[in-house]
Amino acid sequence: MDRRSFLKAGAAAPVLAGAAGIPGLARAGAQGAEALPTAEGWRVYEVTTAVTLPPTAAPASVWVPITAGRIGDYQRTLSTTWAAPGARAEDARAPGYDVRMLALSWPAAGAAEGQPLHATLTNVVALRDRKADLGQPPSSRGPRESAETLREYLRPTQLLPTDGIVEATAQQITAGAPDDMTRARALYEWVVDHTCREASVRGCGVGDVAAMLRTGGIMNGKCADINALFVALARASGIPARDAYGVRVDNSAYGFKAMGKAGDISKAQHCRAEFYNAGYGWVPVDPADVRKVALEEVPGGLPMTHWKVRSARAMLFGAWEMNWVAYNHGHDVALPGSKAAPVPFLMYPNGETVAGTLDSVDPDAFGYRITSRRVA
Repeated sequence: MDRRSFLKAGAAAPVLAGAAGIPGLARAGAQGAEALPTAEGWRVYEVTTAVTLPPTAAPASVWVPITAGRIGDYQRTLSTTWAAPGARAEDARAPGYDVRMLALSWPAAGAAEGQPLHATLTNVVALRDRKADLGQPPSSRGPRESAETLREYLRPTQLLPTDGIVEATAQQITAGAPDDMTRARALYEWVVDHTCREASVRGCGVGDVAAMLRTGGIMNGKCADINALFVALARASGIPARDAYGVRVDNSAYGFKAMGKAGDISKAQHCRAEFYNAGYGWVPVDPADVRKVALEEVPGGLPMTHWKVRSARAMLFGAWEMNWVAYNHGHDVALPGSKAAPVPFLMYPNGETVAGTLDSVDPDAFGYRITSRRVA
């Protein structure tokens, strides 16, 4: 399958309402539903996160990411509902970035009742494949972003510095490139060539970019590491860029086993990346998934010269297959009500109980399960 085949295929954030924030009730919350898009290519998925903790965990707090309401012309959250008996539940936002989450808290009294602490969050999301038509010249009528937003996505974060070794590496990679698109392409190709997916890394990694560059060789990691490297190098080159944190919701319709997951998606979290170009708007990329195809598409992996890896490499500069849903673009996320330090990003449920912090990348040990199904 080549890039042409791939490209041919294929608001406001919703407000939760109801009995949110009222402690002690078996509660349900819901947003006003958004209309289903009628244009060709939209698919609808129901994504449900269920959390179950033992009664002895109380007092306990859990933060579950909510899918982004409306992004570009490729994602619409149609409805968001929850049920959380005995808990205080509210639609919360982290300061700084627009990171939405269901914040849950169970009081200590819940332990005396002997009932498990249980909550479910369900998002119904419409998705369609995304592409930037890079085969056409840039247009002055291309999608525009505000100057304030672009400044935000040039800033360093705790794990994505834009000075020191990051800046020096970016300058070396982009030397002689005449414009932002050429620089972005050079960074993408360099990241693909100089990273390697490492299966032993827990979860999606953490995205410590400077630490990766200090290895001086092949930089191993997973999607939150590899795509963060692209984002940091782009920002250091003066190109607004951002990570997109989300989860896979369906198998790939384009024949890539490594780039899809349906049903139980508790371990299917995936971080993507994008950069801004004035002639095209936000341009999707995903160097991490190129490396995932090379490592996991078939047992034993594929060489980078294999046609399937080369196809993924061509596709993933400018296009995303939307069998994946985005939560947010946030970094250094402060969880409301938590006494712990901010988390690097919110892509998994996070939790704190009377016994301590729950392991967000281990669904079984934590007590959560995420499922997806396509809705007719």
